[in-house]
Amino acid sequence: MSFTETPEQLALREAVAQLGAAYGYEYMVGKARSGGDMAELYAEAGKLGYLGVNLPTEYGGGGGGMYELAIVEEELGTAGCGLLMMVVSPAICGTVIAKYGTNSQKDRWLPGLADGSEIMAFAITESDAGSNSHRITTTARRDGDDWILSGAKTYISGVDVAQNVLVVARTEDSATGALKPVLFVVPTDSTGLEYTKIEMDMISADHQFTVFIDDVRLPSDALVGSEDAAIDQLFAGLNPERIMASSFAIGMARYALNIAVNYAKERVVWRDKPIGSHQGVAHPLAQAHIEVQLAKLMMQKAATLYDQGDHMGAGEAANMAKYAAGEAGTRAVDQAVQTLGGNGLASEYGLGALIAASKLSRIAPVSREMILNFIAQHSLDLPKSY
Repeated sequence: MSFTETPEQLALREAVAQLGAAYGYEYMVGKARSGGDMAELYAEAGKLGYLGVNLPTEYGGGGGGMYELAIVEEELGTAGCGLLMMVVSPAICGTVIAKYGTNSQKDRWLPGLADGSEIMAFAITESDAGSNSHRITTTARRDGDDWILSGAKTYISGVDVAQNVLVVARTEDSATGALKPVLFVVPTDSTGLEYTKIEMDMISADHQFTVFIDDVRLPSDALVGSEDAAIDQLFAGLNPERIMASSFAIGMARYALNIAVNYAKERVVWRDKPIGSHQGVAHPLAQAHIEVQLAKLMMQKAATLYDQGDHMGAGEAANMAKYAAGEAGTRAVDQAVQTLGGNGLASEYGLGALIAASKLSRIAPVSREMILNFIAQHSLDLPKSY
Protein backbone atom coordinates (compact mmCIF):
# COMPACT_ATOMS: atom_id res chain seq x y z
CA MET A 1 0.00 0.00 0.00
CA SER A 2 1.32 3.40 -0.97
CA PHE A 3 0.65 6.48 1.14
CA THR A 4 0.91 8.62 -1.98
CA GLU A 5 -2.06 8.73 -4.31
CA THR A 6 -1.42 8.41 -8.03
CA PRO A 7 -1.72 11.45 -10.31
CA GLU A 8 -4.97 9.96 -11.62
CA GLN A 9 -6.40 9.59 -8.12
CA LEU A 10 -5.36 13.13 -7.19
CA ALA A 11 -6.94 14.46 -10.37
CA LEU A 12 -10.14 12.56 -9.60
CA ARG A 13 -10.18 13.97 -6.07
CA GLU A 14 -9.76 17.53 -7.35
CA ALA A 15 -12.39 17.16 -10.07
CA VAL A 16 -14.99 15.72 -7.70
CA ALA A 17 -14.24 18.45 -5.16
CA GLN A 18 -15.03 21.02 -7.85
CA LEU A 19 -18.30 19.27 -8.66
CA GLY A 20 -19.23 19.16 -4.97
CA ALA A 21 -18.45 22.87 -4.57
CA ALA A 22 -20.89 23.65 -7.40
CA TYR A 23 -23.70 22.05 -5.35
CA GLY A 24 -22.68 22.00 -1.69
CA TYR A 25 -24.54 21.85 1.59
CA GLU A 26 -27.16 24.44 0.68
CA TYR A 27 -28.24 22.33 -2.28
CA MET A 28 -28.48 19.20 -0.12
CA VAL A 29 -30.34 20.79 2.77
CA GLY A 30 -32.69 22.62 0.41
CA LYS A 31 -33.68 19.32 -1.16
CA ALA A 32 -34.02 17.71 2.25
CA ARG A 33 -36.24 20.40 3.71
CA SER A 34 -38.51 20.39 0.66
CA GLY A 35 -38.83 16.59 0.65
CA GLY A 36 -36.88 16.31 -2.60
CA ASP A 37 -33.83 14.31 -3.63
CA MET A 38 -30.44 15.07 -5.14
CA ALA A 39 -31.25 13.82 -8.62
CA GLU A 40 -29.39 16.63 -10.39
CA LEU A 41 -26.12 15.99 -8.58
CA TYR A 42 -26.47 12.24 -8.97
CA ALA A 43 -27.12 12.59 -12.70
CA GLU A 44 -24.17 14.93 -13.24
CA ALA A 45 -21.84 12.71 -11.23
CA GLY A 46 -22.93 9.82 -13.44
CA LYS A 47 -22.51 11.79 -16.65
CA LEU A 48 -18.97 12.72 -15.63
CA GLY A 49 -18.13 9.07 -14.96
CA TYR A 50 -17.76 9.33 -11.19
CA LEU A 51 -20.56 6.98 -10.13
CA GLY A 52 -19.22 4.06 -12.13
CA VAL A 53 -15.53 4.64 -11.57
CA ASN A 54 -15.28 1.20 -9.90
CA LEU A 55 -17.20 -0.72 -12.57
CA PRO A 56 -15.69 -2.51 -15.61
CA THR A 57 -14.94 -0.37 -18.64
CA GLU A 58 -16.76 -2.77 -20.98
CA TYR A 59 -20.00 -1.81 -19.23
CA GLY A 60 -19.41 1.93 -19.22
CA GLY A 61 -17.46 2.10 -15.95
CA GLY A 62 -14.10 3.63 -15.23
CA GLY A 63 -12.26 0.37 -14.57
CA GLY A 64 -11.01 1.57 -11.19
CA GLY A 65 -11.68 0.10 -7.79
CA MET A 66 -13.29 0.77 -4.46
CA TYR A 67 -10.47 3.19 -3.62
CA GLU A 68 -11.52 5.49 -6.45
CA LEU A 69 -15.22 5.24 -5.62
CA ALA A 70 -14.43 6.12 -1.99
CA ILE A 71 -12.58 9.22 -3.21
CA VAL A 72 -15.74 10.34 -4.99
CA GLU A 73 -17.93 9.84 -1.93
CA GLU A 74 -15.47 11.47 0.44
CA GLU A 75 -15.00 14.60 -1.65
CA LEU A 76 -18.73 15.09 -2.21
CA GLY A 77 -19.23 14.70 1.54
CA THR A 78 -16.48 17.21 2.23
CA ALA A 79 -18.45 19.66 0.08
CA GLY A 80 -21.55 18.99 2.20
CA CYS A 81 -23.45 16.92 -0.33
CA GLY A 82 -22.52 13.26 0.11
CA LEU A 83 -24.61 10.82 -1.92
CA LEU A 84 -25.99 7.94 0.14
CA MET A 85 -27.15 6.02 -2.93
CA MET A 86 -23.53 5.76 -4.05
CA VAL A 87 -23.02 3.44 -1.10
CA VAL A 88 -25.89 1.29 -2.38
CA SER A 89 -26.16 1.39 -6.15
CA PRO A 90 -22.64 1.25 -7.66
CA ALA A 91 -20.84 -0.03 -4.54
CA ILE A 92 -23.06 -2.86 -3.28
CA CYS A 93 -25.30 -3.71 -6.23
CA GLY A 94 -22.81 -2.87 -8.96
CA THR A 95 -20.09 -4.92 -7.30
CA VAL A 96 -22.31 -7.98 -6.80
CA ILE A 97 -23.59 -7.93 -10.38
CA ALA A 98 -20.13 -7.26 -11.87
CA LYS A 99 -18.65 -10.20 -9.94
CA TYR A 100 -21.47 -12.73 -10.08
CA GLY A 101 -24.06 -11.66 -12.62
CA THR A 102 -24.56 -13.40 -15.93
CA ASN A 103 -23.39 -11.63 -19.08
CA SER A 104 -26.96 -10.64 -19.87
CA GLN A 105 -27.44 -9.25 -16.34
CA LYS A 106 -24.25 -7.24 -16.65
CA ASP A 107 -25.37 -5.91 -20.04
CA ARG A 108 -28.78 -5.06 -18.64
CA TRP A 109 -27.88 -3.28 -15.41
CA LEU A 110 -24.26 -2.19 -15.18
CA PRO A 111 -24.29 0.57 -17.83
CA GLY A 112 -27.19 2.31 -16.11
CA LEU A 113 -25.61 1.98 -12.68
CA ALA A 114 -22.37 3.39 -14.09
CA ASP A 115 -23.85 6.49 -15.76
CA GLY A 116 -26.50 7.13 -13.12
CA SER A 117 -29.46 6.66 -15.46
CA GLU A 118 -30.61 3.79 -13.25
CA ILE A 119 -30.46 3.38 -9.49
CA MET A 120 -30.64 0.08 -7.66
CA ALA A 121 -31.59 -0.08 -3.98
CA PHE A 122 -30.51 -2.89 -1.66
CA ALA A 123 -32.86 -4.72 0.70
CA ILE A 124 -31.56 -7.02 3.41
CA THR A 125 -32.76 -5.58 6.75
CA GLU A 126 -35.92 -6.94 8.36
CA SER A 127 -37.67 -5.79 11.51
CA ASP A 128 -37.14 -9.05 13.40
CA ALA A 129 -33.76 -10.00 11.95
CA GLY A 130 -31.80 -6.81 11.41
CA SER A 131 -29.07 -7.66 8.93
CA ASN A 132 -28.73 -11.28 10.07
CA SER A 133 -29.15 -13.13 6.76
CA HIS A 134 -29.67 -16.39 8.65
CA ARG A 135 -32.85 -15.09 10.28
CA ILE A 136 -34.55 -13.20 7.48
CA THR A 137 -38.01 -14.44 6.59
CA THR A 138 -38.39 -13.07 3.07
CA THR A 139 -38.65 -16.27 1.03
CA ALA A 140 -38.45 -17.30 -2.60
CA ARG A 141 -40.07 -20.41 -4.03
CA ARG A 142 -40.09 -21.79 -7.52
CA ASP A 143 -43.23 -21.83 -9.64
CA GLY A 144 -42.32 -23.47 -12.92
CA ASP A 145 -39.49 -21.39 -14.39
CA ASP A 146 -40.45 -18.37 -12.30
CA TRP A 147 -39.77 -17.37 -8.71
CA ILE A 148 -42.39 -16.14 -6.23
CA LEU A 149 -41.00 -13.72 -3.65
CA SER A 150 -42.76 -12.80 -0.39
CA GLY A 151 -41.73 -10.91 2.73
CA ALA A 152 -41.03 -7.46 4.11
CA LYS A 153 -37.94 -5.29 4.48
CA THR A 154 -37.34 -2.20 6.59
CA TYR A 155 -35.00 0.78 6.57
CA ILE A 156 -34.35 0.42 2.85
CA SER A 157 -32.71 3.52 1.39
CA GLY A 158 -33.79 5.23 -1.80
CA VAL A 159 -36.55 2.92 -3.00
CA ASP A 160 -38.41 6.00 -4.20
CA VAL A 161 -35.64 6.94 -6.65
CA ALA A 162 -34.67 3.39 -7.67
CA GLN A 163 -35.89 1.47 -10.69
CA ASN A 164 -34.83 -1.84 -9.14
CA VAL A 165 -33.95 -3.26 -5.75
CA LEU A 166 -31.52 -6.07 -5.02
CA VAL A 167 -33.43 -8.21 -2.50
CA VAL A 168 -31.84 -10.73 -0.16
CA ALA A 169 -34.23 -13.63 0.42
CA ARG A 170 -34.03 -17.28 1.44
CA THR A 171 -35.01 -20.42 -0.43
CA GLU A 172 -35.04 -24.09 0.37
CA ASP A 173 -32.00 -26.15 -0.56
CA SER A 174 -33.28 -29.03 -2.69
CA ALA A 175 -30.68 -31.42 -1.25
CA THR A 176 -30.84 -30.64 2.47
CA GLY A 177 -34.12 -28.79 2.90
CA ALA A 178 -32.29 -26.05 4.78
CA LEU A 179 -32.91 -22.42 3.91
CA LYS A 180 -30.13 -20.57 2.13
CA PRO A 181 -29.80 -16.93 1.03
CA VAL A 182 -30.52 -15.91 -2.56
CA LEU A 183 -30.36 -12.54 -4.32
CA PHE A 184 -32.91 -11.18 -6.80
CA VAL A 185 -33.19 -7.99 -8.80
CA VAL A 186 -36.77 -6.81 -8.39
CA PRO A 187 -38.25 -3.88 -10.36
CA THR A 188 -39.76 -1.35 -7.97
CA ASP A 189 -42.92 -1.19 -10.10
CA SER A 190 -43.53 -4.94 -9.79
CA THR A 191 -47.06 -6.07 -9.05
CA GLY A 192 -47.16 -6.96 -5.37
CA LEU A 193 -44.32 -4.65 -4.32
CA GLU A 194 -45.25 -1.62 -2.24
CA TYR A 195 -43.27 0.69 0.00
CA THR A 196 -44.03 3.17 2.77
CA LYS A 197 -41.79 6.01 3.85
CA ILE A 198 -40.43 5.90 7.40
CA GLU A 199 -40.65 9.36 8.95
CA MET A 200 -37.30 10.26 10.48
CA ASP A 201 -36.29 13.00 12.93
CA MET A 202 -33.32 14.01 10.81
CA ILE A 203 -32.72 16.26 7.84
CA SER A 204 -31.73 14.20 4.83
CA ALA A 205 -32.40 14.19 1.11
CA ASP A 206 -32.27 10.39 1.22
CA HIS A 207 -35.33 8.62 2.54
CA GLN A 208 -35.93 5.29 4.28
CA PHE A 209 -38.74 2.87 3.52
CA THR A 210 -40.49 -0.26 4.64
CA VAL A 211 -40.92 -2.51 1.60
CA PHE A 212 -43.73 -5.05 1.34
CA ILE A 213 -43.27 -7.95 -1.08
CA ASP A 214 -46.50 -9.87 -1.62
CA ASP A 215 -46.12 -12.84 -3.98
CA VAL A 216 -44.04 -10.91 -6.49
CA ARG A 217 -43.50 -13.05 -9.58
CA LEU A 218 -40.02 -12.88 -11.08
CA PRO A 219 -38.51 -14.51 -14.17
CA SER A 220 -35.70 -17.01 -13.68
CA ASP A 221 -33.07 -14.51 -14.78
CA ALA A 222 -33.94 -12.20 -11.87
CA LEU A 223 -31.79 -14.49 -9.71
CA VAL A 224 -28.29 -13.01 -9.45
CA GLY A 225 -25.44 -15.45 -9.74
CA SER A 226 -25.64 -18.96 -8.37
CA GLU A 227 -28.46 -20.21 -6.20
CA ASP A 228 -25.87 -22.19 -4.22
CA ALA A 229 -23.30 -19.45 -3.61
CA ALA A 230 -25.39 -16.48 -2.56
CA ILE A 231 -23.74 -16.13 0.86
CA ASP A 232 -20.41 -15.41 -0.85
CA GLN A 233 -22.16 -13.07 -3.26
CA LEU A 234 -23.83 -11.25 -0.39
CA PHE A 235 -20.60 -10.68 1.50
CA ALA A 236 -18.93 -9.50 -1.70
CA GLY A 237 -21.20 -6.48 -1.47
CA LEU A 238 -20.91 -5.86 2.27
CA ASN A 239 -17.21 -5.00 2.36
CA PRO A 240 -17.73 -2.24 -0.25
CA GLU A 241 -20.72 -1.07 1.79
CA ARG A 242 -18.55 -0.62 4.88
CA ILE A 243 -15.78 1.10 2.92
CA MET A 244 -18.23 3.52 1.35
CA ALA A 245 -20.03 4.17 4.62
CA SER A 246 -16.63 5.07 6.06
CA SER A 247 -15.90 7.51 3.24
CA PHE A 248 -19.36 9.06 3.69
CA ALA A 249 -18.67 9.65 7.40
CA ILE A 250 -15.15 10.94 6.76
CA GLY A 251 -16.42 13.42 4.18
CA MET A 252 -19.06 14.68 6.61
CA ALA A 253 -16.42 15.05 9.33
CA ARG A 254 -14.10 17.00 7.07
CA TYR A 255 -16.97 19.30 6.08
CA ALA A 256 -17.81 20.00 9.73
CA LEU A 257 -14.19 20.58 10.74
CA ASN A 258 -13.64 22.97 7.82
CA ILE A 259 -16.52 25.11 9.05
CA ALA A 260 -15.29 25.03 12.65
CA VAL A 261 -11.67 25.82 11.76
CA ASN A 262 -12.63 28.77 9.54
CA TYR A 263 -14.93 30.08 12.28
CA ALA A 264 -12.20 29.70 14.90
CA LYS A 265 -9.81 31.70 12.72
CA GLU A 266 -12.23 34.59 12.30
CA ARG A 267 -14.26 34.76 15.52
CA VAL A 268 -12.79 37.32 17.95
CA VAL A 269 -14.03 37.64 21.53
CA TRP A 270 -11.07 38.28 23.85
CA ARG A 271 -8.06 40.58 23.42
CA ASP A 272 -8.52 40.98 19.68
CA LYS A 273 -7.38 37.40 19.10
CA PRO A 274 -9.34 34.75 17.21
CA ILE A 275 -10.75 32.03 19.43
CA GLY A 276 -8.66 29.50 17.49
CA SER A 277 -5.56 30.90 19.16
CA HIS A 278 -6.75 29.47 22.49
CA GLN A 279 -5.78 25.89 23.25
CA GLY A 280 -9.21 25.17 24.68
CA VAL A 281 -10.57 25.60 21.16
CA ALA A 282 -7.56 24.55 19.09
CA HIS A 283 -6.68 21.30 20.83
CA PRO A 284 -10.09 19.61 20.52
CA LEU A 285 -10.19 20.52 16.83
CA ALA A 286 -6.66 19.16 16.37
CA GLN A 287 -7.64 15.94 18.13
CA ALA A 288 -10.73 15.58 15.94
CA HIS A 289 -8.61 16.11 12.83
CA ILE A 290 -6.15 13.42 13.94
CA GLU A 291 -8.96 10.93 14.56
CA VAL A 292 -10.54 11.62 11.17
CA GLN A 293 -7.22 11.16 9.39
CA LEU A 294 -6.58 7.89 11.22
CA ALA A 295 -10.01 6.63 10.18
CA LYS A 296 -9.28 7.70 6.62
CA LEU A 297 -6.06 5.71 6.60
CA MET A 298 -7.90 2.57 7.69
CA MET A 299 -10.57 3.19 5.06
CA GLN A 300 -7.86 3.53 2.40
CA LYS A 301 -6.22 0.33 3.64
CA ALA A 302 -9.54 -1.51 3.41
CA ALA A 303 -10.17 -0.23 -0.11
CA THR A 304 -6.65 -1.15 -1.20
CA LEU A 305 -6.91 -4.68 0.19
CA TYR A 306 -10.31 -5.13 -1.42
CA ASP A 307 -9.05 -3.94 -4.80
CA GLN A 308 -6.08 -6.32 -4.51
CA GLY A 309 -8.44 -9.26 -3.96
CA ASP A 310 -7.58 -9.85 -0.28
CA HIS A 311 -11.17 -10.21 0.86
CA MET A 312 -10.39 -11.63 4.29
CA GLY A 313 -7.99 -8.79 5.04
CA ALA A 314 -10.40 -6.30 3.55
CA GLY A 315 -13.21 -7.61 5.74
CA GLU A 316 -11.28 -6.93 8.92
CA ALA A 317 -10.02 -3.54 7.72
CA ALA A 318 -13.43 -2.47 6.38
CA ASN A 319 -15.06 -3.16 9.73
CA MET A 320 -12.31 -1.30 11.56
CA ALA A 321 -12.64 1.61 9.13
CA LYS A 322 -16.39 1.76 9.59
CA TYR A 323 -16.00 1.79 13.38
CA ALA A 324 -13.25 4.41 13.34
CA ALA A 325 -15.04 6.66 10.84
CA GLY A 326 -18.29 6.51 12.76
CA GLU A 327 -16.60 7.41 16.03
CA ALA A 328 -14.36 10.11 14.54
CA GLY A 329 -17.17 11.59 12.46
CA THR A 330 -19.54 11.85 15.41
CA ARG A 331 -16.91 13.51 17.60
CA ALA A 332 -15.83 15.87 14.80
CA VAL A 333 -19.38 17.12 14.26
CA ASP A 334 -19.91 17.47 18.01
CA GLN A 335 -16.71 19.47 18.41
CA ALA A 336 -17.53 21.63 15.41
CA VAL A 337 -20.89 22.54 16.92
CA GLN A 338 -19.25 23.22 20.30
CA THR A 339 -16.68 25.51 18.64
CA LEU A 340 -19.42 27.67 17.17
CA GLY A 341 -21.45 27.72 20.37
CA GLY A 342 -25.03 28.79 19.69
CA ASN A 343 -24.16 29.39 16.06
CA GLY A 344 -23.45 25.69 15.77
CA LEU A 345 -27.19 25.11 15.82
CA ALA A 346 -28.08 28.01 13.51
CA SER A 347 -29.17 27.04 10.02
CA GLU A 348 -26.80 29.65 8.59
CA TYR A 349 -23.73 27.61 9.50
CA GLY A 350 -24.88 24.20 8.29
CA LEU A 351 -23.89 22.07 11.26
CA GLY A 352 -27.00 21.36 13.30
CA ALA A 353 -28.47 18.98 10.75
CA LEU A 354 -25.31 16.88 10.93
CA ILE A 355 -25.77 15.94 14.58
CA ALA A 356 -28.30 13.20 13.80
CA ALA A 357 -26.62 12.33 10.50
CA SER A 358 -23.26 11.75 12.18
CA LYS A 359 -24.89 9.62 14.86
CA LEU A 360 -26.30 7.45 12.08
CA SER A 361 -22.74 6.63 11.02
CA ARG A 362 -22.31 4.74 14.32
CA ILE A 363 -25.48 2.74 13.72
CA ALA A 364 -25.74 1.94 10.01
CA PRO A 365 -25.15 -0.02 7.91
CA VAL A 366 -23.71 -2.07 10.78
CA SER A 367 -23.65 -0.94 14.40
CA ARG A 368 -20.47 -0.27 16.31
CA GLU A 369 -21.42 -3.06 18.71
CA MET A 370 -21.61 -5.67 15.94
CA ILE A 371 -18.25 -4.49 14.62
CA LEU A 372 -16.75 -4.94 18.07
CA ASN A 373 -18.23 -8.44 18.16
CA PHE A 374 -16.62 -9.19 14.79
CA ILE A 375 -13.20 -7.85 15.80
CA ALA A 376 -13.27 -9.66 19.15
CA GLN A 377 -14.10 -12.97 17.50
CA HIS A 378 -12.14 -12.83 14.25
CA SER A 379 -9.19 -10.56 15.07
CA LEU A 380 -8.64 -11.46 18.72
CA ASP A 381 -9.90 -15.06 18.55
CA LEU A 382 -12.19 -14.53 21.54
CA PRO A 383 -15.28 -16.74 22.00
CA LYS A 384 -18.34 -15.71 20.04
CA SER A 385 -20.60 -13.62 22.26
CA TYR A 386 -23.91 -13.80 20.43
